[in-house]
Amino acid sequence: MYTIMVVDDSAFIVDVFVTMLERGGYRTLATYGGQECLDLLKTERPDLILLDIMMEPMDGRETLERIKTNPETKDIPVMMLTAKQLAPDEAQEYAIYVEDYVLKPITHRELYDVIEYILNRRARIRQDVEAAKAAGADQQVIDEYARISKSIEVNRRLMSILESTYNLSDARARVGDEIARAIRSMNMNITFQEDRLSQIRSQMKIPVTNPESA
Repeated sequence: MYTIMVVDDSAFIVDVFVTMLERGGYRTLATYGGQECLDLLKTERPDLILLDIMMEPMDGRETLERIKTNPETKDIPVMMLTAKQLAPDEAQEYAIYVEDYVLKPITHRELYDVIEYILNRRARIRQDVEAAKAAGADQQVIDEYARISKSIEVNRRLMSILESTYNLSDARARVGDEIARAIRSMNMNITFQEDRLSQIRSQMKIPVTNPESA
């Protein structure tokens, strides 16, 4: 049974997500703010953290930074939750640290699907890493493979949110120069990472798979 930690300064929101998760068969840890989350992580190691962005006095950004800069907790996957529109600069910032970014409100099925996708992705990458180690692949290359594999999928997800937010599929849509530049930069970064991942897969002799169908 997977353990999911819910972090929000609204007791009502925490209760809603805890109820949804427990109905889905997950064990839950409820925390009502950033500091309470950090304190509980001293004794608990959840499989995933659902972290709200808009909190007080410690917001989600600071909480995320403290989780990821602590050697004891940096490997715990974090999914950001917010009702706030995602901006391109935030997408670039979060892509390094998070597993996904989910807009509230969210249905039971959508929540379960994204959690299972995250956990399955981590398991898939872990299997590839173990196979590469057994084959004698260089550890530095293995580490790069794991990092880029996750990064590509997170960036694709964030790009999908941006495309929906700014209606980029509509040729008539108009976005500011700054937003357009940020989105082009993200697309270029994804393309670069995909090329590099293909090279690494060849070195590690890992077959190419479609992450979206995994």
